[in-house]
Order: sequence, then structure tokens, then C-alpha cells
Amino acid sequence: MIRTLGILLLLMVPAFPKAQEAGDPSAGLRLAREVCAACHAVESGQNRSPRAQAPTFTDIALVPGMTTTALTVALRTSHKTMPNIMLEPRELRDVTAYITSLQRQP
Repeated sequence: MIRTLGILLLLMVPAFPKAQEAGDPSAGLRLAREVCAACHAVESGQNRSPRAQAPTFTDIALVPGMTTTALTVALRTSHKTMPNIMLEPRELRDVTAYITSLQRQP
């Protein structure tokens, strides 16, 4: 019985799960300049955001444990101090790829 259940569960799992497509950091920077730069410092090396309460993208990237997944969740969650920006899946991947790329900047 347990063996049969195990076999059934294995058959229900896809053989090759589709990996999430990686974003394009360059496209993410272009989008951030258009959509986010009014409030956030989006460029590497910018020390202050136009809105004082908005963290720089570099500060966000350098939060300990920051990952693409964490950014995706954060950007899909509404915040009191941030407009509810609706990004297409590709745009979301690109912006999160750009922000996480800032972890490797000097």
C-alpha cells in the first residue's frame, strides 16, 4: 500500500520541473529608471533617494539574505509608503535581477 502510494506520488511530479527564467539586469535598470527613480535611488553609487524614506536599490540589495525570491514577494506585496505598481512577470524578473546584481558592485 505505501509502495503504491509512493509510486503514484512520483508519477504526479513532473519529470523536468521548469526552472524560473532568469531576468535581464540591463532591462531591469531601464525599467527602474522609468518606474522607480522618482522615489528610489536606482543607480549603483547613488547614496540618497529622491524620497528620504525610500531606500536606495543598493541598500535593498545589501539587506542580509536578500534574494530574488524575497524581492519578488516584496514587490508583489502592497506597502503603505509605496504605490501598488503592477509589473508583468518579465519586468519583475528583470528588476529583481538588476537589484540583486547590485550585491556584486564595489
